[in-house]
Amino acid sequence: MDSHATPRSRSTGMTTDRRHATVTTDLGDLLAVAEGDALAGLYFPRHWHPPKVEDIGAEVPSAGDPVFEATRRELGEYVRRERTTFTVPTVTHGDAFSERVWDLLVTIPYGETTTYGAIARELGNVGLAQRVGQAVGRNPVSVLIPCHRVVGADGSLTGYAGGLDRKARLLEIEEPPEVAESRLF
Repeated sequence: MDSHATPRSRSTGMTTDRRHATVTTDLGDLLAVAEGDALAGLYFPRHWHPPKVEDIGAEVPSAGDPVFEATRRELGEYVRRERTTFTVPTVTHGDAFSERVWDLLVTIPYGETTTYGAIARELGNVGLAQRVGQAVGRNPVSVLIPCHRVVGADGSLTGYAGGLDRKARLLEIEEPPEVAESRLF
């Protein structure tokens, strides 16, 4: 794993110390789920694969919660282009294949993209591209585990559980200044 990537851990089962809050960011209001001292979920409104109500724990205020405050702060710095990596620890509970895919997502450098096929090749079988796409789409921690950096084989923006407009915005945030300045619109 990239040493600059979000610190990640896995767990075989969800714990009872889960809690959730709405975190207001420059990207909009996000549903954040924490487990202990780690972020376990970050979801945009109308997310394709929202968590089950029974899996998000009690609602708590985001203010005063160290995980939610750090998430809000780091996302703000990211949107202002002051941060290229995240330090908020994350925890996920996927199957072995999904965990392997999510581990690869955190190694995609800021400002770069890869394809579903390239990830499948890295996993040893280009025929797994569709399955990679499914795992990418079910990434529980949007932005911090950067699934927005995965594009179609032709470079097109393809499915994003938070919406293609948000994917485009996240990629725009990561554009080098000279690329952003060269765009007319």
